[in-house]
Amino acid sequence: MTLLAAEGVTLAYGTTAVVHDVSLTVDEGGVGLIGESGSGKTTLARALLGLLRPRSGVVRYGSADLAGLGRAGRAEFRRAVQPVFQDGSEALDPRMTAGASVAEALTTHHRVPRDERRDRVAALLTGVGLDPALAGRRPHEMSGGQRQRVAIARALAVEPRLLVLDEPTSALDVTVQARILDLLEGLAADRGLGYLLITHNLGVVGRLCRTSSVLFAGRVVESGPTADLLTRPAHPYTRALRDAVPRLGGEPPRTAGRTEAAPAPTGCPFRLRCPWAADRCRDEAPELRELGGRKVACHRAEEVLTTPASSIPASPAARVPRDGGEAPDAPRQ
Repeated sequence: MTLLAAEGVTLAYGTTAVVHDVSLTVDEGGVGLIGESGSGKTTLARALLGLLRPRSGVVRYGSADLAGLGRAGRAEFRRAVQPVFQDGSEALDPRMTAGASVAEALTTHHRVPRDERRDRVAALLTGVGLDPALAGRRPHEMSGGQRQRVAIARALAVEPRLLVLDEPTSALDVTVQARILDLLEGLAADRGLGYLLITHNLGVVGRLCRTSSVLFAGRVVESGPTADLLTRPAHPYTRALRDAVPRLGGEPPRTAGRTEAAPAPTGCPFRLRCPWAADRCRDEAPELRELGGRKVACHRAEEVLTTPASSIPASPAARVPRDGGEAPDAPRQ
């Protein structure tokens, strides 16, 4: 069942488009949105939450156009789709206690009578692994992991159908990240929650998400089952993200030198960083197409899919000018 969807969405700040014709479906279960900083992930999330209006395209909640919802429909949407942001210290009001922050959601959406709110807040804090005694603390009196759990408890207070999680563990240390991931996994299983997980952390998306989309320069370049994308990527950018993850005791990441070039202004946006780039990539932007149970926007996806790591072509990084201008064309492949 489709809970939330973007259909051909283009988003811009002023005259600058930052998300280009993106289609994405969030159904029951976990859906990942992967990409480096500046790829447009958070901008797209803001549109899915109704905080930005697309320049073109449609955001749908169920079958309804989000932009056309009336007052009652928007109230229902805000209850059903809840965000959890990257940094709990910024998401929580520093003047309010943890208990007051969670109770505010109950009050705004009229979920619980006044005389039952204290008990409900205590149950929500317990449900995310916190001592209810923390209800009296303000954000600066809690650890990063505790603040993030309070933010999750506040989102769950209104019994949503879907969580939009924007880098929910990136501000936390490794041990706290593991606890938050355990919490999210358990909540999804126990409550039947759907969620959109926005991240650059491939380990997180591999654990929580059944399907994923990879965003580069505001464009979906590959989408499909998460396990397939991470184990056998068909787009050079997906492969670069995977290969850039350090491995304990392993060799340095092969792609570390291919991360400086800006998107190409013509042809394939990734071609200035792509070891598979050919003449066709300079002249023709690839369309998103079906390939073996996934979608990929690459002219040479079949080769990328089958090329072993030891045979990846040489990096084009040395050809990228320091002034940010157009690099010389890649040699013919």
